[in-house]
Amino acid sequence: MKIVLTTKLPAEGFAALRDHTLIFPDESAFTRTELLQNIVDCDVLVPTYDYPIDAETIAAAKQLKLIANFGVGFNNIDLEAAQNRGIIVTNTPAPVIDPTAEQTFTLMLACAHRTAELDRKMRQTNDIEIGVMNNLGISICGKTLGIIGMGRIGQAVATRAVACGMSIIYHNRHKLSDETEQKCHARYVSREELLRTADFVVLLLPYTPETHHLIDQKAFDTMKKGAVLVNTARGPIVDEQALVENLQNGKLWGAALDVFEHEPHISDALKQLDNVVMSPHIGTGTIDGRLAMCRCVADNILHFAAGDIDKMNVVK
Repeated sequence: MKIVLTTKLPAEGFAALRDHTLIFPDESAFTRTELLQNIVDCDVLVPTYDYPIDAETIAAAKQLKLIANFGVGFNNIDLEAAQNRGIIVTNTPAPVIDPTAEQTFTLMLACAHRTAELDRKMRQTNDIEIGVMNNLGISICGKTLGIIGMGRIGQAVATRAVACGMSIIYHNRHKLSDETEQKCHARYVSREELLRTADFVVLLLPYTPETHHLIDQKAFDTMKKGAVLVNTARGPIVDEQALVENLQNGKLWGAALDVFEHEPHISDALKQLDNVVMSPHIGTGTIDGRLAMCRCVADNILHFAAGDIDKMNVVK
C-alpha cells in the first residue's frame, strides 16, 4: 500500500510497515498543495490531530481506503465526507492515556501551588520575598476533583488524584459501571452539582457541536468561588472570553490550560494573567508517547491490511 503521512513523525515508530511505501514530508509537514499532489493514488492517509482533512482533501484521494489519524481526537477530519466514501477512520486512544493524565495533573498542581508564576517572577524580578506567609498556594489534598468526561483518561486522572487524597466526582454521558466507579473511587453527579461542589474542575471530554462552549458564563456562575479550571481536552469547550473575565474578577483561583479556543492563536489577555498556567497543546507530548502513537497507527494499518477490522480503533 501507499501510505502518506501529513507530518514528519519518527520513522522508527513505523518499522512494522517496512513492506509498504511510506511517504514522509521533507520538512515538518506537507503544505496543502503538496499533500493534494501526494494523495491522488494513496491507499492510506495518516494525518496528525492538528492537520485538517476536509472534504476537498478526501475527494482528491481517489484510492483512499483508510484515514489512520495520529491522535485520539478526530475533529480535524470531515467524518461525513469519509463515511460517504466508505473510508474507515481510526485513532490512537490507548497511547495517549498516561501522558495526558500526567500533563493534566502537572498543570493542576502548578496552578494550585503557583509554580509557573513564582518561577517566572524569581527569574524576571527581584520582588519575590521568601517568608512564612508569602507566595501561598492552595492544597489539593482533601479537596474535591470534578471530572467532566470520565473516559480512560479521566479514569487515569482519578486514580492519581485519589492517591493524593482527593475526593472524586464525575459527570459523563453515561454512568460508569459500579466496578469502574469503585476502582476510581468516583461518584456520578449531574454537571450542575459537579460545577457547584468541585474545587478543581477538569475537562476531559471530546469536542463536538454539543460541547462547544459547554463551560460558559452560566457554568462559571455555578462554580465555587476560588475553584480551578483545568482543560486538557479541546479549547472551544470553554468560552475563553468568559474565562478571562472570571479569572480577572477573582471568581476563579486560576486556570490550567493545554488547549485554547482559537489555536494556534493564544489570547493576550490569558498571557497577562498570573493565575493562568499554560502549555502549548502537549497533553500527549512525551517521547515515549509519540513512539507509542506511531506504533498504534501502524497496528491500525496492519490490521486493515489483514482484514481484521475488529482489532482496529475505528472511529464511529
